[in-house]
Amino acid sequence: MATWADARRIARSLPGSRIAVDGFAFSVEAKGKDKGYAWIWKERVQPRKPRVPNPEVIAVRVRNESEKAVLLTGDPERFFTEPHYDGFPAVLVRLKAVTAAQLRELLVEAWSCQAPALGIEAGGRRAPRPSSGRRR
Repeated sequence: MATWADARRIARSLPGSRIAVDGFAFSVEAKGKDKGYAWIWKERVQPRKPRVPNPEVIAVRVRNESEKAVLLTGDPERFFTEPHYDGFPAVLVRLKAVTAAQLRELLVEAWSCQAPALGIEAGGRRAPRPSSGRRR
């Protein structure tokens, strides 16, 4: 079972990662803006009342809606969504249903969705530049 302490430790290990002071969220700066890659899920417990943080669930960015659909259909015990996230590339992850190693994979992938502008990979190495498709 993964914990928030695991999530915090993993996020701190990723280059350029920032941990929000006001709330539980992780981001990287890209083009002068903080780009979130994981955050605590705020659940609507009562209609017309403010959402409240649910410490058992973390929201994690994914590359696109296709990747989101694969995760949701492939393992509904671990991953779910709600109407608030319709059309947004993120899944909700039940922390009790993932190991720390699985959480690391999810967070590294989420980080990489937002960090390409940094030009670095999760291991701290420079990321290869994409090919322009031209031959020299």
